[in-house]
Amino acid sequence: MAIAAVQVHLSRVALCDNATALSVSVPIIAPSNSQALVSTVLSFSIEQDRWPDWVGIDSRNQFTFNALQNFAELTGQPPNIRVGANSEDHTIWSPTVTINQDVFPPPNSVTPYPEATQITVGDGYYELSKWLPSGTRMTWGVNLGLDNVTNAVNMAKSIIKAFDSPAVRRSSVKLDLIEIGNEADLYMDNGDRPSNWTVEDYVADWISIAGPVMQAAGLHPNGDVAFQGAAFAGQGFTPTEIFDLGILDTTPGGLITRISQHRYSAAFCNGGDFPLVSFMNKASVRSNLTLFEADLAASKARGLGYVLGETGSIACHGAPGVSNTAGAALWVIDYTLQAASLGITELYFHEGVGFKYNFIQPISLNRSIIDGSPIDPPQPPQIQPSYYAGLLIDTFVGSTGSAKLVELSVPDDNISGYAAFENGLLRRAVFVNLHAWLQSSEGTGQRPSVHIDLAFSLSAGGSSASADALSSGGVQARRLVIQHADDVSNLTWAGQSYETSDVHPNGRIVVESVSVRDGIDLRATEAVLLSF
Repeated sequence: MAIAAVQVHLSRVALCDNATALSVSVPIIAPSNSQALVSTVLSFSIEQDRWPDWVGIDSRNQFTFNALQNFAELTGQPPNIRVGANSEDHTIWSPTVTINQDVFPPPNSVTPYPEATQITVGDGYYELSKWLPSGTRMTWGVNLGLDNVTNAVNMAKSIIKAFDSPAVRRSSVKLDLIEIGNEADLYMDNGDRPSNWTVEDYVADWISIAGPVMQAAGLHPNGDVAFQGAAFAGQGFTPTEIFDLGILDTTPGGLITRISQHRYSAAFCNGGDFPLVSFMNKASVRSNLTLFEADLAASKARGLGYVLGETGSIACHGAPGVSNTAGAALWVIDYTLQAASLGITELYFHEGVGFKYNFIQPISLNRSIIDGSPIDPPQPPQIQPSYYAGLLIDTFVGSTGSAKLVELSVPDDNISGYAAFENGLLRRAVFVNLHAWLQSSEGTGQRPSVHIDLAFSLSAGGSSASADALSSGGVQARRLVIQHADDVSNLTWAGQSYETSDVHPNGRIVVESVSVRDGIDLRATEAVLLSF
């Protein structure tokens, strides 16, 4: 539908001395290009080797449970969980192992918490899914890298057996998808396949493993469990290529209902220097996502779902001073909502134990996540700054399950805006100020801010009554307050801190009542959510 036929401009109050005035057009009725904003847009990928640490063995990990349940209470649905990643292709099933036995390489200053090089698991390993919040929907990874049909079949049968067990059934945790292989486009680099291995070889290998898995696990078209396809690291192999090679026309390929690709903005595998200021960049966020538009369109044209099935700030567990900071939380907000505005339905932010980009550190740590130096006494479980991004995002999503969103045009190179609609009508908006205010910025002058005036726009032929009502009314504002972009703690969301021993919020909820006519101020390195 055409929009902006009518605009109602709102008056503003006197600005702070250092504030810049912006006028942002906000549609009252959902535009035709609005995209679904699903309840699980913010989801998580968990490294397979430390899965028992995340959820618990004999009893649930209450810290993990509480952290995930906070999100569920905002949207009515827990985040989806994918278990797999690099250690997915290092996992072997054994009938003599109850839970898991892992072999880890030694830590170092770049990788203080390395992934296991070998994971041997038994049936009890998959049954730990029962400890997740009720209603969680899962994707489980199966080893393709080993190129061993028997092992892949045994893993898949054990996964299906676990979700048929009474304990998992009682938990109401559901298995949605099985993913066969993680980042197979890197196999020729990591030794899992020869250097001349091609995408044509991949398709043949995948079919040779997926066919027996499908048969042994009792999977069938229109069943409860399907396959997640691709799970590629970059553009070495693409979904479009495997479609053209006919993977969907094969018997196991017919069970692919969703395509996954992975994305990180950079890599810290060998260390390096990543300036936080350059990372908090609106243009960079968009360029990191638009490269998927062709594969997204090709997937949707074939009736397939499309997600970023593993993602995060910087690959190889994140970079210190970037991935673990408050600035990264603002990046998560813009990155997630930008992806959703393109039609990417879910983003699975990758988590491990001791990873720098974690939203949640689920267990006590005895080594620094920054350089591997000893911590004595150990650091208890805690959230990291990006967790606050999740709280804002899921508040923006809402609990109806029917929200849609559109990006707003903000006349500033580093301020982003999005609007959410329910039943076709404007309900919420969020603005993210990516201009970096650092600890080193103190003493250089007053912290910059912008003043945002809202200009409500109507569909063609619509009445201005709705715009008049909004412009003369009030709006509730909740803020993600950050002292400095390079801080690693002491954030608040709507006045509350979640940096507690049980992830239960501390402090009174702060909701500002703002006159729409007056607009709203937004400081550098801050985000605000408006509810109309």
